Amino acid sequence: MHALTAKLSTTLGMIKFEHTFFALPFAFLGAILAANGLPTGWQILWITVAMVGARSAAMTFNRIVDREIDAANPRTSNRELPQGKLSVGFAWGFLIASIAIFVGAAYMLNWLTLVLSPVALAFVLGYSYAKRFTSLAHVLLGIALSIAPSAAWIAVRGSLLDEIPILLSVFVLMWTAGFDVLYACQDLDYDRSAGLRSIPARYGIRSALRIARLFHLQAFIVLSIFYLATGLGLPALVGVFAVGILLIYQHTLVKADDLSRLNAAFFTTNAFVSVILLISFGIGVLLADPR
Repeated sequence: MHALTAKLSTTLGMIKFEHTFFALPFAFLGAILAANGLPTGWQILWITVAMVGARSAAMTFNRIVDREIDAANPRTSNRELPQGKLSVGFAWGFLIASIAIFVGAAYMLNWLTLVLSPVALAFVLGYSYAKRFTSLAHVLLGIALSIAPSAAWIAVRGSLLDEIPILLSVFVLMWTAGFDVLYACQDLDYDRSAGLRSIPARYGIRSALRIARLFHLQAFIVLSIFYLATGLGLPALVGVFAVGILLIYQHTLVKADDLSRLNAAFFTTNAFVSVILLISFGIGVLLADPR
């Protein structure tokens, strides 16, 4: 039993399971908006399962295809596959199981989620190769994460014929691209030496920070448009301003000549953005719900 628990803990460490909570609130918000209130327990259950399955698959695949890169990078050399804490064969098995869970959850929701599940998988898995070919890998990661709210909307309504989930997805895309540019700054030297593509590696730290600010400015503009499109009143407006303040604060923590507070900028502020929007817009929906 102890060995099984230890392996489970190591596996969850490999996929950074706790980071699932960055994206899950966006899926819940997409579902609440689609339902104009609380989705059914059935929908919440399978949306959660689908999110966990998709993200577990994405992270596991990333660790498999990047294991040699991770081993050579001092920042990532202690990860589970380079250190031999988990075997590559086990990781492949876990990947297949995660994909099966995701597709099974999509089947339990509706026919359109099932039909589109391979498309979602193509984006969340394909991102792992992006930095080998393009400096816009950050945007591709944003696209992968932005699927969550629109997919949850489809899970509830069975269609995507509305601008609201698309606006929320565009916000997630730009927000993710911005913080991923910040995070990539710490790997600039290694990425350049290994021939990997990123905005910091191509343009340098100072320009990368400006580009990250631009992404987050665009994210805030889209979030404001999203608020106006939903018309959800004061609770949602408070959420918009709170996220704006967090984005500004995040950029005060990172300087071109001082990246020592990068982890605080990445983990502390990002952990709150999706939760704030879920709570504020969720309250707005429930207060506006005529039922």
